[in-house]
Amino acid sequence: MKEKSQLTMLKIEIQTRYDGLSKRLKQVAQYILDNSDSVVFDTVATIAEKANVPPSTLIRFAAEFGFSGFNEMKQIFRENLMEKTTNYTERLQLSHKINQVEGSESPENILAIFAHANSQALQQLANSTENEQIYAAVKILKEANNIFIVGLKRSFSVACYLNYALHHLDCRSFLINGLGGMFDEQLNQVKAGDVVVSISFSPYANETLNITQTTAKKGIKQIAITDSQISPLLAFSDVSFVVKEAQVLGFRSQCVTMSLVQTLAITLGLEKEKDKDKDK
Repeated sequence: MKEKSQLTMLKIEIQTRYDGLSKRLKQVAQYILDNSDSVVFDTVATIAEKANVPPSTLIRFAAEFGFSGFNEMKQIFRENLMEKTTNYTERLQLSHKINQVEGSESPENILAIFAHANSQALQQLANSTENEQIYAAVKILKEANNIFIVGLKRSFSVACYLNYALHHLDCRSFLINGLGGMFDEQLNQVKAGDVVVSISFSPYANETLNITQTTAKKGIKQIAITDSQISPLLAFSDVSFVVKEAQVLGFRSQCVTMSLVQTLAITLGLEKEKDKDKDK
């Protein structure tokens, strides 16, 4: 069964709440549901005109569904269209088309653009992540008999790094990667007293969600690293981190997620050293 995308879940929420919306918000809802792809390319003024509402109504509509502004909501439509375009050449062409519509110039220095976007995303991570979250996750990792990490598709590199870092901290850490089609066999190794660290971003990997669901039902502790407050991973997690990566030309960075798992690993190492000092 294919996992629902953020856009699909947003559409479901709009449909569910439709009857309770005001007349003008219903006009926006109907336009958005019927014109998902054109929302990506149209300006706010154009969308407002086509929906026959003032631009301020779009802002109210976005706020009604938990967004800070309509452009933030619009980003979900853009990312969905990008995800459907798996060929990188086509994705660049599509991104160029979007930038032209929005009046943006194509960046001449990709490194500078990514560096600036990543610095903003890292600052957001620092501002939105509570110390209590980090210490709660580290406590679970420290007390676990074994640490199982699942991160597939674009999350795989982060999962591999976390596994590497934990091994250097003398932790019993294992990747669930389904190598050779052995997802079930690897899953069977997870026992009471272990922890599962799940890393997944929209569109969420079915295997990651299945592993999270199955182990959560067994009472296994869960740490989730994901990208949305409506991510399906959150329903099963004991501790969760919602990270917002920088995105340039339709390509999402991994800088924020990597910084987060490095923070978790280093904090875990420091806590283990404190325990050693106490035992002396």
